[in-house]
Amino acid sequence: MRIIRFLDNDGKSCYGKELGGGSAELLAPPLLDGVPETSGERVRIGRLLAPIEPANLICIGKNYAEHAVEMGGEAPPRPVVFMKPTSALNHPDSPIRLPACSNGPEVDYEGELAVVIGTPGRDIPKANALDHVLGYTCANDVSARWWQKKGSGGQWVRGKGFDSFCPLGPALVTADEIPDPQALTLTTTLNGEVMQQGHTRDMIFPVDELIAFLSQDTTLLAGTVVLTGTPAGVGVGRNPPVFLKAGDEVTVEIEGVGGLTNRVVGADEV
Repeated sequence: MRIIRFLDNDGKSCYGKELGGGSAELLAPPLLDGVPETSGERVRIGRLLAPIEPANLICIGKNYAEHAVEMGGEAPPRPVVFMKPTSALNHPDSPIRLPACSNGPEVDYEGELAVVIGTPGRDIPKANALDHVLGYTCANDVSARWWQKKGSGGQWVRGKGFDSFCPLGPALVTADEIPDPQALTLTTTLNGEVMQQGHTRDMIFPVDELIAFLSQDTTLLAGTVVLTGTPAGVGVGRNPPVFLKAGDEVTVEIEGVGGLTNRVVGADEV
C-alpha cells in the first residue's frame, strides 16, 4: 500500500491510500503497528504532506563506503548515529530554505532511503528487525556543511537540523511491498542532472542491522524514522563543490518507493 498524508480541501490533515488522479481512500486508525485498514471513504487531496509525523528522526552517516571516502574518511567500524530535530521535517514539493546564518554557499543534498518503525521495540534481534518496519519512503538529508564540520564543536545536529532540512515523501510504501530493502536503486538529480546513483545493497550496515543496533537499550517508538545514509556523489565531495542555490530543484528517487522533489529558496523568499 502507498500511504500518503495530506490536507483535504477543508484543510484537515488526513492519512490515506493513494488512488491516483488527485484522490485517496481514507485510512482507519491506527496507522502504525501493521498495515492499516481502508475506510471506504474517498476524498480529494488538497496538499501533500510528509507521509509520517516522526516520533524521532534518527540518521546514519557514512553508511556507503564510497561516500565515506569522498568525505575524507574510511568505512566506520560501527554505525555513525546523529539526529535531526522533528522541526526539520519538510514536505514533498515544499521549499528547502537556505539558512540566513549560512557561512557562504554550503548547503548540500543527500538522497536516502528512510525506514519508518511501526511496531515499537527495544533490544530487537536482527533476525526479526524487519518485522518492526511499517514501510519506507524517500528522504533528503539536507546538510549545511560549514555548520556540520566547523560551526558546532564537531557535532552534526546543528548543520543537519535547520528548518526544512528533512524532506520526506511522497508516500510511505508499506513493508509488504518491499520485502528486501537492500534491493533498491537510489538516484538523486539536481536540476535534471544525475548527481547520485547508488544501490541499497552497498550499505555498510543494512536496515536490519541498523534497527538491531539502534534498539540496544533504547526503545524505538512507533513513528520513528531512520535515515539510512547516502551514496557517493554529494556536492561537497565534488571538484569544484556543488552547493544548493536558490532556484535549484532536487529530486530523490528510489526504486519502488517514488520520487521526492523540492525546490530551493533563499532565506527571505516566501
